[in-house]
Amino acid sequence: MSDENPSQYVVVGAVILSTFFVGFGGGVIFPILPNLGQVLGISPLLVGIILSANRFSRLFANAPAGVLVDRIGTRTPFVVGMIIQAGATFGYVVAMIAAHPSMWFVPDVPEGWFLGSRIIWGVGSAAVFATAYTIAADVSEDDSRGASMGLIRGGVLFGFPSGVVIGGVISEVSTTVTAFAVATLFAVVASVIAYVTIPETHVSGDGHRSVSLTDIDTTLPSLTVGFVNFAVLFAYIGALFATLVLFLDHNNLGVFGFDAQGSSGIFMAITVVAAGLFMFIGGHVSDRTESRVPTLLFFLGTTFVGFLMLALADSIATLTVACLLIGAGQGGTSGPLMALLADLTPDERMGRAVGTNNVLGDIGGGLGPIVSLPLVETFGFLPIYVVCAVLPLIAGVILLAGVHRETGQFMPRVDLRDDPCAPGSASDHAD
Repeated sequence: MSDENPSQYVVVGAVILSTFFVGFGGGVIFPILPNLGQVLGISPLLVGIILSANRFSRLFANAPAGVLVDRIGTRTPFVVGMIIQAGATFGYVVAMIAAHPSMWFVPDVPEGWFLGSRIIWGVGSAAVFATAYTIAADVSEDDSRGASMGLIRGGVLFGFPSGVVIGGVISEVSTTVTAFAVATLFAVVASVIAYVTIPETHVSGDGHRSVSLTDIDTTLPSLTVGFVNFAVLFAYIGALFATLVLFLDHNNLGVFGFDAQGSSGIFMAITVVAAGLFMFIGGHVSDRTESRVPTLLFFLGTTFVGFLMLALADSIATLTVACLLIGAGQGGTSGPLMALLADLTPDERMGRAVGTNNVLGDIGGGLGPIVSLPLVETFGFLPIYVVCAVLPLIAGVILLAGVHRETGQFMPRVDLRDDPCAPGSASDHAD
């Protein structure tokens, strides 16, 4: 970056703030829509489809978003992605207006407005995710890349639960339309922050390159990091979040007088807070060591222990410790994992590499509930959680094998990309 551009800390801070604010729109719908299902005449199946629509549209948009970043840079896709998400959030307001067609000239299909908004939201979030990590890689040095990745991931992570909480509170004390309007306002503020503060950071690639739904980066570093992300999110989002309420109900566990549903939200919040804290800690520690791999292996091991404790949990105390360990393991893995991807990927291909990582992560997070819920019903919680404990160990083996194959070392240095003589350096991958 040139001297006239904002510093690394200003840029990373702007990305964190923007992704945090815009993340409200992703979470605000969750405490509201299920209760609106009966009011608006929306079936439970359709409610589920609406809530999941953004993940599936993002799955298809991740690869084109990554190619677009490498083709035209980071600033435009990031800002446009923010604006798209703001518009999608406003779509929730339109959906509520559509429920009263006698007052407004909009089609009387609120479920259609909600579904369309979620699909559009997913497209916008794909652009934001692809650019956020690429910006962090572009502006960070070797000794700060892990912390930057962790902080940005934390901003993305905390925006969603904040939206869940704020959406629930505002809709309770005011109206549903007010909650959606506030979320829209935050998304607009995020778009303005991005437009004003985010500079162009990325080295453009081939300006004539076409954008394809299947054009992901298939180099070994991208696939290695992507499959580790797949395993972690399959267990964390796909299995833990999908089955926790059933586990609490089955074991008659609850806190503060809440039933399984209310208590599950509290324990999910525990994992989110732990993940957010250790995203920065894990990234910072990996910056201060010669290699990021030991930090990654430690936190993958932490996830393993957490799921084993979850499988055997029979009290609130053991369940709390298990959730803390799982959250810490997931969070501590995120920052160093993205930093490792940046360490091993040339600048001109970073956008596509992030797209690959996001595709595999979304597949893991989306496939988890589909697989875990039927298996829990058939085999019970213990074997499923034991399998989830083994997944991070498998991810660790994949990590070591992929890194060694790429670099010739099990513990490559954080500055490997800058060493033109080292195996796996950027010069070895030049297009």
